[in-house]
Amino acid sequence: MTGTPRARRRLKQPRELVMAAAMAAIAEHGLAELTLAGLGRGIGMSSGHVLYYFGSKDELLLQTLEWSEEQLGAQRRALLSKPLPARERLDLVIDHYLADGHRDPHWVLWSEVWTRSQLGEEGLQRQLSLELAWHRDLVALVAEGISRGEFRATDPERFSVRLRALLDGFGTHLVVGLPGTDREAVLGHVREFLQDGLFAPAK
Repeated sequence: MTGTPRARRRLKQPRELVMAAAMAAIAEHGLAELTLAGLGRGIGMSSGHVLYYFGSKDELLLQTLEWSEEQLGAQRRALLSKPLPARERLDLVIDHYLADGHRDPHWVLWSEVWTRSQLGEEGLQRQLSLELAWHRDLVALVAEGISRGEFRATDPERFSVRLRALLDGFGTHLVVGLPGTDREAVLGHVREFLQDGLFAPAK
């Protein structure tokens, strides 16, 4: 019984090595410039081995995004579990969600996925699954804040949809380095949105 888990760990390590290298390469040069042969050379692995693990460049992109989101999800859950008021945890999650700046590796992966029309229905469903993980956590946090009287009564589902759309729009501007886009200014806009949606008297 002990041999199987060890074998799985040995298989997992090369895959993670490839995904870490792919994430760095895509963030620096973009997916179009990435080749499986070049990626393999950078980590001392043949293109055949890379192909064995992922099958195609599109699958490599999707699995690298899923791996990236797995890490972000663990960090997000740690933030949500902090013994803090809902507003403070919401601020932490928003800061965690938003791109750090130009060519943020996590966000570059998303931008590449958003432009890959050939990913097909399965690719879209996998993308949706990752999106919904953030959405469910935001809905639950907003609902908790409402139930505790920290936020005014509103529809957590609708509010979270609009909040993510706002963050996605501003995040895209940050990650492509749109001139005049500043992260602190973006956070100021988000704070205004929170004030209007969660604290201002309902109209």
